[in-house]
Amino acid sequence: MKRQVIYDYFWITVGSLLTAVGLVIFLIPNKIAAGGVSGLATVIYYLFNLPVGMLSLAINIPLFIIGVKEMGAKFGIRTFYGIIVLSFGIDLLTPYLSVLTHDLLLASIYGGGITGLGLGLVFRSKGTTGGTDLVAQLINKFTGISVGKALLIIDFCVITLAGIVFNAELALYALISLVIASKTIDLVQEGLKISKGTFIISDHAEDIRKEILDSMDRGVTILKGKGGFTNNNKDVLLCIINRSEVSDLKRLVHNIDEDAFVIITEVHEVLGEGFNESLFRDG
Repeated sequence: MKRQVIYDYFWITVGSLLTAVGLVIFLIPNKIAAGGVSGLATVIYYLFNLPVGMLSLAINIPLFIIGVKEMGAKFGIRTFYGIIVLSFGIDLLTPYLSVLTHDLLLASIYGGGITGLGLGLVFRSKGTTGGTDLVAQLINKFTGISVGKALLIIDFCVITLAGIVFNAELALYALISLVIASKTIDLVQEGLKISKGTFIISDHAEDIRKEILDSMDRGVTILKGKGGFTNNNKDVLLCIINRSEVSDLKRLVHNIDEDAFVIITEVHEVLGEGFNESLFRDG
């Protein structure tokens, strides 16, 4: 348990510093305020020439206190640690890191990718860097608006403010960066390797099950179902496979039962025997 906690804090540190790097070398110098507290701090920085890191800290600390008071212990030490590392990381790294590009498209793409990677590592280690996720959960508590919608509203307001203070073109680039960051966060949290989940409904379920076990060496789970039209009991086979095995499975099922009903869907981050283990284990 203690080893896992140290492991989590290590990746929260790495993720927070990566986020700071993305902000320092791509987003802040190009006036790309891609939502969140860092985006708001970027706008204020260009208005009043105040350090972005310290602005982020000044905005986050009151939010953190309110979050702990209203939402309880889940806004604990990991959130506070993430806020501190990111805030100080931005200001400490700024004098030492050069701006890599002033091409706004490149800056929005790479800035969004790096900050998304950093935040994904933080979230995957059960931490946060404060910011709008705190505000979103507070809004959810007091208004009933979902966290996802609240985040969208907050980020839209920050980007709109950037469009007013800077210009509409920069706001559009900020939107690109926000979308890329969000997709990158999802990739880091869900895993880069996408497997396939298959549901097979057939009158020959037992024969298909045996063949999958014997020829493909994949596990099968039998789910109990009932036909909505016939009202007959059915065995539904659940099997997780790699993408390269999709054709083999379809051929196998077709050879046994041409009328079998097969559903194939994407599955992210499969853990267990026969598949990769997660980069981070829960403590």
